[in-house]
Amino acid sequence: MHWVDAVQRLRRERRPGVLVTVSAVRGHAPREAGAKMVVASDETWGSVGGGNLEATAVERARVLLAHGTTTPDELTLSLSHRARTEHGRQCCGGEVTVLLEPLAVVPSVAVFGIGHVGLELARVLARHDLELHLVDSRTEQLTPARLAPLDDAVASVHVHHAALPELVLGEVPRGTHVLVMTHDHAEDAALCDAALRCRHLGSIGLIGSAAKAARFRKVLAEDGHPDDTVAGIRTPIGLPGLTGKDPAVIAVAVAADLLSTLEAERSHASRADGPQTGRVRP
Repeated sequence: MHWVDAVQRLRRERRPGVLVTVSAVRGHAPREAGAKMVVASDETWGSVGGGNLEATAVERARVLLAHGTTTPDELTLSLSHRARTEHGRQCCGGEVTVLLEPLAVVPSVAVFGIGHVGLELARVLARHDLELHLVDSRTEQLTPARLAPLDDAVASVHVHHAALPELVLGEVPRGTHVLVMTHDHAEDAALCDAALRCRHLGSIGLIGSAAKAARFRKVLAEDGHPDDTVAGIRTPIGLPGLTGKDPAVIAVAVAADLLSTLEAERSHASRADGPQTGRVRP
């Protein structure tokens, strides 16, 4: 498998990996500068030269994976009979430097309700490296023409038309951050109820006023959810300082709030040396 396909496969399967590139060569070496391979915890694709060089690079890459490291690393090896390592000698006579770039699992966000605010929010989030799920029960909200502004998205965009949007909650990846903003408060309530019963989500946000939030807390409590569980739903969402009611303003406020959460999550994962798959609610 070509290294580009391997990177895409890991991203699709939401598995971390490391891209290893021969960044510099001095003298004789088995591969030229620019040669690449991809390393996962249990597989490799491509080659940077085989032998001691490659075995050492794979070992270093898997140390990065085990520690959840997100910053690139560099490794220089002398290919000389005098330079023995754990994996033996390689006597090409040159020196090779490889760059190891971690391929982290990107965050996942699911927006339920692609109305005026939802579409504006999707436009902002689509400019970021994440997995973006757009869910609506109305087919007219998800037409190619309406979603055309997302055609050049950086994010991997997944469109879900579902008569019962709450069923999509079972399809999104572990650690997904859910934003509930449908056209129907009954649909919002059903989504919140289903989301609270899921154990694989990262966070749940609900758009709306303080009155709506109070009403939902009462309804969810009547449905059997404990108060501390209901408190896990963040509402209202968005930066408090942005109070405009224009859909684009609301979308910016919600996006900024969410991106702040994702940044805090990355920092937490980096400090804890853990994989970046999204913090899951207890």
